[in-house]
Amino acid sequence: MAATDDWSADSNEALLISLDTPTTKGPKPYKSFNPSFTFPLFGDAQQIFGYKNLAINLRFRANDMRPFVKVSYAKKFDAIGDTEPADIDSILKEFLPAVAFSPEADYVEGAKRLSPEWKPPGELLTTISDGGETYEVWKGTMADPAVKQMVNRIQVLSVLFIDGGSLIVDDLDTSPNPADSRWTIFFLFRKDKSADDPSRSDYTFVGYSTVFRFFYLNKDAARASPPKELEQLPKGDFDLSDLPCRSRISQFVILPPFQRAGNGARLYTAVFDYYTHHAPTRAITVEDPNEEFDDLRDVCDLAYLRSLPAFNNLQIKKDYKLPSKGILKTDFLDLAAIRDLCATTKIAERQFMRCVEMHLMSKLPKSAWSLIMDKSALPNPRPTKEERNVYELWRVWVKMRLYVHNRDALGQLDHEDRVQKLNETVDSVESGYARILAILERRPKEAAPVEPGKRKRDETEGGEPTASKKARVEEEEDDGTTV
Repeated sequence: MAATDDWSADSNEALLISLDTPTTKGPKPYKSFNPSFTFPLFGDAQQIFGYKNLAINLRFRANDMRPFVKVSYAKKFDAIGDTEPADIDSILKEFLPAVAFSPEADYVEGAKRLSPEWKPPGELLTTISDGGETYEVWKGTMADPAVKQMVNRIQVLSVLFIDGGSLIVDDLDTSPNPADSRWTIFFLFRKDKSADDPSRSDYTFVGYSTVFRFFYLNKDAARASPPKELEQLPKGDFDLSDLPCRSRISQFVILPPFQRAGNGARLYTAVFDYYTHHAPTRAITVEDPNEEFDDLRDVCDLAYLRSLPAFNNLQIKKDYKLPSKGILKTDFLDLAAIRDLCATTKIAERQFMRCVEMHLMSKLPKSAWSLIMDKSALPNPRPTKEERNVYELWRVWVKMRLYVHNRDALGQLDHEDRVQKLNETVDSVESGYARILAILERRPKEAAPVEPGKRKRDETEGGEPTASKKARVEEEEDDGTTV
């Protein structure tokens, strides 16, 4: 076993991803980094057998992301029976387009010949100027061959940086597919002055997000009788893209060299802003967000909601008294206003309610905050009876949502254990909310100028995600489906 172990390499270390800036003299190395995950390619152990000094260099032109892969090693293991070296090329061909395996000379010459007039595929959605840098977000559907080609080149990144990520161009080519128009892709690029010609601009790929459109069924409307004009199916052709839909963020990747710099917030905010103004979209959901993406989303969503006067006006009625027994009513909050805001902002209900809880928590008196941050210490000043009542109302509001969400699991516990479990969960929620609110308070107070009618581009400190696809244990997906 020791002899064969000498021939094994850590696939996360062996694979090096590089960005090259195209110039008239050929590709110029810009940034290099390792993947986060390689188990979809090389197995759960993330080991590659059969080589010594193995190096897999996956290079991309930093603008159009044309890939090139080169495998090198000092020595290759001679097969003994069923024990043979991993077929690296065959494995990579399942995740990369054929152009990645062209001769290196083609990759180099292509960089020299790339037109200085090159622009990203799709259409320009928004331009963001911040700290002397310029970023652009481009969007398009995979029905556009140029957009689909770009996705075909970069989708391996979703596998390498999303835990459980997958390819969305199954056949790794640009052939038409009926679902293509339901995929909208958002590309984030940094725009710099060209090194070859300062009068021109160079684009550098920063990250991307994919959004899939699902048909939206309004359950309340479905129960009602349809209007007479809808009793018959429409005749002739009609555009399916005009039908009501849920727009679900499926993949979200910011490349490692560009993390911790506000780029996740730039891309997320652009995507959210687009769907806020997209008439057919009824709700914006996220597929299996990981904790880092949750942080980014919480900060951006809460910052946006706080810009709305109706949201800022939400507050707990301080004079409401909790009943000692009987049915608890929820009229200590304006439920009608909450429902209206949830619908108009298009934020998924669970996420919107969490933002309401965070915002109401931020309005609690300082004495209540001392209870939250250190329950073992005597708060100074001590909370008044009214302040303690508001804090208890807030906890009850959170408990109600958590109980509904976890009803099946909690129903298996006796009353005392159920109460204890709910209190422990609320304590954990308090801690998480306090951390998000602290991040929000540290955000830069000044934002870059934005286009009229556009939501401000927010930045967040820390929590810059590489990807969005990893489920949290205690929460279901926003739209209630299992992925």
